[in-house]
Amino acid sequence: MIKTIIVEDNLFMQNHLVQMISNDEHFTLLATFRDAIEMEQSLNRRQVELVLMDVQTLHNHSGLSVGERLKKKSPDIKVILVTSLIDPDILARARSGAADSLWYKDHSETDLLDVILRTMEGEHIFPDSSPSVELKDMFSSEISPRQFDILRRFVKGMTYDEIATDLNISKNGVRWNLDQIMEKGGFQNKHELLAAVIENKLIVTTLRE
Repeated sequence: MIKTIIVEDNLFMQNHLVQMISNDEHFTLLATFRDAIEMEQSLNRRQVELVLMDVQTLHNHSGLSVGERLKKKSPDIKVILVTSLIDPDILARARSGAADSLWYKDHSETDLLDVILRTMEGEHIFPDSSPSVELKDMFSSEISPRQFDILRRFVKGMTYDEIATDLNISKNGVRWNLDQIMEKGGFQNKHELLAAVIENKLIVTTLRE
């Protein structure tokens, strides 16, 4: 029996995960939490085998950061992150040591239970890329890595000068890349672009480490 902890702040999703785990003979559910930090503080590493955890938990506490710390302290514990956030940085961090596998709630074509069982057998299951979503007249996959770097800083409220300095590019380069995104997406202004990015969970700046 796989001794499992669930960390999910959305009670509807938490209940779904609880039912899935409870109805399968492979698992024993030890506890549920809404807050990743609370789970981390109460974790008994000697008995837990699997942590199934949301990326953005209660109080915006980051499942990524908790996963990174947990994997360093107890690499034998399997960590599977589940998320509806499509920010490419989340997938990159998950692959870099925050999790053994990652599953997208709204976009995955793979059954979660299959991902869990394969992960427990030693596989690492990550999508090749984060999901591509429609942003008015374009898809998020059309945004280049450099444009993502610029857009992420713009969402955080940095000025063109600050972005240029941070990325070691020209101010005109910052402006040109943002204008390219706006033109391709058919956005009337940058406020409309920001609203689309945030609404579609394309860039996340609220996670608390």
